[in-house]
Formats: sequence, C-alpha cells, structure tokens
Amino acid sequence: MFHVKHAGRAARISRRTIVSLIGSLVPASVPAPASAIPEVAPGTASLAGQLLIATPVMGDPRFADTVILMVHHSDEGAVGIVVNRPIGLRSLADLLRAIGEDASQADGEIRIFAGGPVQSELGFVLHESAYRRAGTFDIDGRVAMTSNREIMLDICHHAGPQKCLVAFGYAGWGPRQLEAELALRAWATVPDDPALVFDEDRSTVWDSAMARAQGRP
Repeated sequence: MFHVKHAGRAARISRRTIVSLIGSLVPASVPAPASAIPEVAPGTASLAGQLLIATPVMGDPRFADTVILMVHHSDEGAVGIVVNRPIGLRSLADLLRAIGEDASQADGEIRIFAGGPVQSELGFVLHESAYRRAGTFDIDGRVAMTSNREIMLDICHHAGPQKCLVAFGYAGWGPRQLEAELALRAWATVPDDPALVFDEDRSTVWDSAMARAQGRP
C-alpha cells in the first residue's frame, strides 16, 4: 500500500496485521460470488462487501453519520474504508510527490477522503472492478481495491479506473469488536452498491444508505 510522509495520530494496528487481513481476501482473479459468504464463526457471516452505516446510537463521534465499505471481516478482525468523508481536493502533482513519485507530468486534482481514523498515512483506492493490476483484489464482484503506487501513476496518466475513491486511513476492529458494536445496534448494514460508493452526492450517502437499511425507497 502507498503511504504519504506524515504520521497518523489515531490508535494503530500493526501493518503486518492489516496486510494479513487484506491478504486473506479471495484473489482478484477468482472473484467470489455475492452469495458465497464465508463463515466468521458459528452463526456469524462475513460483512465483507457490505456497507456499514453508523446509526444514531453510535457513541464514537469519529464515526457519526459514516458509511463504511467493508473490505475484510473474519474472526481475526475487520477492515473497512469510510466512503462519505471527503476532506478536499489535492493536486495530483502534490499527491505523487507525497508518495515519493515523479510529479513532473502530473496535472489536475483529485478528491481525497478520510478512510478512517487509523494510520492516516496509508492510502487505498476503491474502484470499479474492471480495473486490474498486480495487487488488485476483488471485494464483491463490483468494487475492488488497489493500494499500490502504480494505480496512482495510472490515474495521473489517465489510464486508471473510470470510477475510483482515494482514501487515506482505514477503520479497523480487533477480534469480535465489530460484532459487539453490531449487538449494540451501533451499525446497520446493506449490500454494497457502487452508486453509493462512487456516484451519489457525498452529502446524501448516509441518508440513502440508512433508508435502504430501513426498507424505505
């Protein structure tokens, strides 16, 4: 995964842990069908490929009104990327310089998102699944994630995915931590929808996702 040259201040889990969690996903070349949900523990299904929606009873202000695309969920823990916290535009040249790449040919800007409170120096790109590179892995057959420098170079050279979301940081849970929060009804869930991840006005993503979770049109 690429990283920018500043230190995150939030509580961290080790890079080995997150790489292990992400690396355990189904390889991109063999996408899992939506119905093939692995078991986390007896009676508990993986939420990978689901949208996690903070409910009004969420007690952590860092997650108030957030919508998170779950990337990985197993008995080892869970990892997700917040998709409705844009933090502004950044020039592609500045971004390339921040990750240690040549920026002489870069122009234009890209919107950057706060992907979660953990390790904000780590960058992740969610994108439509048609784009593939070494290290790309499929999340649910419709959305994939790539976290290497090459995808940023492709984006700068107009050869990247047609739809993408560039985020720094992630949301992480230890073993059974997310399950405990779900039991407290701090989160609602709905199946992933690329329109909510990439297309919907970011100011309405939480409302739209919560309406779906409540069965409202």
